[in-house]
Amino acid sequence: MADFSLYAGRWVTLNEASRIVSVGTAPEEAQHSGRQTQPKEHLQLVWISPHPPYLPLPAWPLRQLHSLLQRDQIWLVGGAVRDLLLKRPLHDWDFAVRGSAMKLARCIADQLAGAYITLDAERDTSRVIIKDPATQAPVVLDFATLRGADLDTDLRWRDFTINAIALTLEGELIDPLNGRADLTAQLVRATSTHTFTDDPARLLRAVRTAGELGFQLEAGTLAALRQHSARISEIATERIQVELLRIIAVTPAVPHLQLLQAQGLLPHILPEVSALRQVQQSRPHHYATVWGHTLSAIVAGESLLAALNNQSPSRYVRRCVPVPAGAWEKAAGFLQSWQIELRDYLQTPVSTGISRGMLLKWGLLFHDIGKRSCRTVDAADQTHFYGHPAAGAELAQHRLRVLHFPNSAIQFVSTLVDAHMRLLSLSENAPPSRRAIYRFFQATGEVGVGVVLLSLADTLAVWGPALTEEHWQQLLITAQALLQGYYQHPAEVVTPAPLLTGHDLLAMGIPAGPEMGRLLAALREAQAAGEINTVAAARAFIRQAWTC
Repeated sequence: MADFSLYAGRWVTLNEASRIVSVGTAPEEAQHSGRQTQPKEHLQLVWISPHPPYLPLPAWPLRQLHSLLQRDQIWLVGGAVRDLLLKRPLHDWDFAVRGSAMKLARCIADQLAGAYITLDAERDTSRVIIKDPATQAPVVLDFATLRGADLDTDLRWRDFTINAIALTLEGELIDPLNGRADLTAQLVRATSTHTFTDDPARLLRAVRTAGELGFQLEAGTLAALRQHSARISEIATERIQVELLRIIAVTPAVPHLQLLQAQGLLPHILPEVSALRQVQQSRPHHYATVWGHTLSAIVAGESLLAALNNQSPSRYVRRCVPVPAGAWEKAAGFLQSWQIELRDYLQTPVSTGISRGMLLKWGLLFHDIGKRSCRTVDAADQTHFYGHPAAGAELAQHRLRVLHFPNSAIQFVSTLVDAHMRLLSLSENAPPSRRAIYRFFQATGEVGVGVVLLSLADTLAVWGPALTEEHWQQLLITAQALLQGYYQHPAEVVTPAPLLTGHDLLAMGIPAGPEMGRLLAALREAQAAGEINTVAAARAFIRQAWTC
């Protein structure tokens, strides 16, 4: 972090690189000077704390809060202080309050024209949601009454030392557990021996916090995870879902999945995935167990998504997925030709807070969980997993229901799992016909583009160094044809407008019922295949198909 000590107690504006643009004794002076100096750049108004480490404190909303509060009533606490120290953007602000937090929050909501929500009346916890005047984005302010007799007690009851730091509105840090030292050392350390027994959700939160910050778990905390791992079953599944979503959203996700497995947490929360360690495979799979292959597929999927942002595979990726270098180059060229469409596709939410891109990683995690129940070995000692996509889709649905995922997310992931072998089948006759493309998207719908990406990642993980240029090229040709159909020719190949309707067939003397549905479906497929283009041809097709 830059040294702001020379500007202690003064207002400054910062540019997007966090460099000081202007200085003033009053906020208006600093703002005016900043606009004069750099009128076109987005500047942030901050107040430099007069106390070490001289943090730049955002003017909004702290300035407004300061004018509403007495100095000894409230402290900024937890993740907000941690993120200020790490120079991470703040979206949620947590405050500890001496006195009634709910009463104070109602007052602040009224003064700042925000929405007030009671979170826990018994524990005197509430939330205010206001809009950032610069971006109009919602900002969450949470208020909670001190736990215990004083602030020191409150901080010692928190989860990790890096979250047990408070900040007065005057900018003075209060750090009884030396959390700043753990921030410097990049360690996640439990505040006490009862951290995980007080709230077992912290078992997952420890892994998630380390993953999101790029930190390591302190040795004693790591040991405590294994000691108390079974207690994760005591908490509500909704809380497990929230933590798992964030853990798997981290890139790379694999080290944190391995940590969950090693510390005994995974068998309690994702037992079907944990069991894959015991499922053996044979050629052409590069990894001996389905667990190893699954982790490799997740790494490959993350690397394909990174290619959409023009990032090359890292050493870590090349070690986990050791395919020939040319395979990554060809994949990057293919993905970048669809960069705009695929980015938009992956960012699209399936349900609140859950995007297609997030669920793609869940599809990779679950894509082979059906192999355990479908494993057979033939006379030549070759392993087979006949029917594992459908079996895996059922298992994925069950596990996601247990975790209380929304139905739309469950359907998305189970379709990914059920269809993940379709690209391989289509590539045997690359490029696929229009009829084959139509059938693919009839089976997968909007999930089809995700199936393409998952299948490419799966192939990289299956073959590893044995992946041939010919095989990879066939898959990319097939993927190209599918995306062209979906994005460039949807009205012709994917969802053709019907030339005839049920009313038309009734007028032709065909009774309503299953046969009518079969005829209309056959007509739509013939249209998509380019075999039928006119109403007259459609009528002739129906007459012939009906008489048959």
